[in-house]
Amino acid sequence: MNDNIIPHNFSITQEQRSDLKKHQPLLVWFTGLSGSGKSTIANALEIKLFEQGIHTYLLDGDNVRKGLNNNLSFSVEDRTENIRRIAEVANLMIDAGLVVLASFVSPYREDRENVKRIVGYENFLEVFVNTPIEECERRDVKGLYEKARAGEIKNFTGVNAPYEAPMAPDVEIDTTMVSVEEAVALIMTQIEQRIKNKE
Repeated sequence: MNDNIIPHNFSITQEQRSDLKKHQPLLVWFTGLSGSGKSTIANALEIKLFEQGIHTYLLDGDNVRKGLNNNLSFSVEDRTENIRRIAEVANLMIDAGLVVLASFVSPYREDRENVKRIVGYENFLEVFVNTPIEECERRDVKGLYEKARAGEIKNFTGVNAPYEAPMAPDVEIDTTMVSVEEAVALIMTQIEQRIKNKE
């Protein structure tokens, strides 16, 4: 069937879209346990970027699973497919010239590596929100850890499913040590180096 799929070459290029937006595209990928602070930091970062006239879009785990990926479970295979689909969506957004912020537990290294392959290593910035599980569980914003400990949720990362920490993230943040504002400043330093428009 793939033999019959022939991509169309359109006239406007990604470079032209970036020139129009006056910045390069980028995928900022937030990974970490549930309750680590990924979405909170991503939201604050998007506000900062928006205020600077940077064209952004924020993809978040719960929001994507309610729509695009609402047919997927939390099995290992479906987690992999969940991340693959998100990577393909992010890749389209990069082609559109956007700075994409993606907040996903994404517990498996190989899945995150596949995201890099799909969007291009030069377009990928990894942020590891390395908040200790004890703190994530203490917060338990959505009550998920309590349910997982009670056996009501299977395959819950950090309780009855593994989390494979990044080996060399671009930015590493422990929210017990760093405020949201400080985290945003750290990430912005990295972003600014990557999205400056070529002269």
